[in-house]
Amino acid sequence: MTPSLDTLPRDEAVRQLTDVMWKFTAHVGKRLPTDVSHKLADLRQAETHPLAQAIYQSMADNQEAADRLNRPSCQDTGVIQYFITAGARFPMLGELEEILAEATRLATVHGPLRHNAVETFDEKNTGTNTGSKIPWLDWEIDPKGEDCIIDVYMAGGGCTLPGAAKVLMPGEGYEGVADFVFDVITQRGVNACPPMLVGVGVSTSAETAARLSKKAILRPVGSRHPNSNAARMEELLEEGLNEVGLGPQGLTGNASVMGVNIESSARHPSTIGVAVSTGCWAHRRGRIRIKADLSHEILSHDNVAL
Repeated sequence: MTPSLDTLPRDEAVRQLTDVMWKFTAHVGKRLPTDVSHKLADLRQAETHPLAQAIYQSMADNQEAADRLNRPSCQDTGVIQYFITAGARFPMLGELEEILAEATRLATVHGPLRHNAVETFDEKNTGTNTGSKIPWLDWEIDPKGEDCIIDVYMAGGGCTLPGAAKVLMPGEGYEGVADFVFDVITQRGVNACPPMLVGVGVSTSAETAARLSKKAILRPVGSRHPNSNAARMEELLEEGLNEVGLGPQGLTGNASVMGVNIESSARHPSTIGVAVSTGCWAHRRGRIRIKADLSHEILSHDNVAL
């Protein structure tokens, strides 16, 4: 049983939560989330191109080796990003930024994770995967909540390269959104090691759309937007992009994407902000719920003990 925070010294509570988060961060680098693993297996089963079949087999062998050797799924373990939905009454809210920075440092050593944090303009690798505003923290506050849900995302170079945002003229409409998505994926999608999970943000400006596009790739593969029109657009974009036939690693095949997820907000009537983010086939993201008593529940991966 986890001791009550009323009796647990504060520094011990910080140590316990840091321990959980560095181990989970390292785990995300080594094991694909359950939904991604299942989708890749489905795409492999449906593939008809011999070369693509061989690549899917190589992907499966790669993940088996990562499991067996307890090593990262991909050598590029990315820049660490944490997306936090914290209850206002979560007892460790004030310490969380410090905890996640230390968790990143410890995961880098013990994971191990490749050193990917380079200080902009100084061009100096920090060697710890921490630096100015890194790990990146994205916050949402639940005014009545006590728990904290944390999404860990490893933003690798390849899956980050296609990222783009633009503000459309209103007359371009939702057809313009679709055109933009196709332009981004057909021009730069191969950099993201297909099959990709494509996140699309539709909002009022470039920066709000960009944030929503990243939130979109944190959603499970196969999930749908609650708005029926947006859900239909997800389906149509997925079908259309798969008809392009990029295939695994961009070498031709039946599928280009694992799926398309859209996140949206209300917008100004004179603008349509649109952005695209992508997750590669080795889509390293994980979700964990930290409860008020510091017990935890892993939501993204089955059968995990930290």
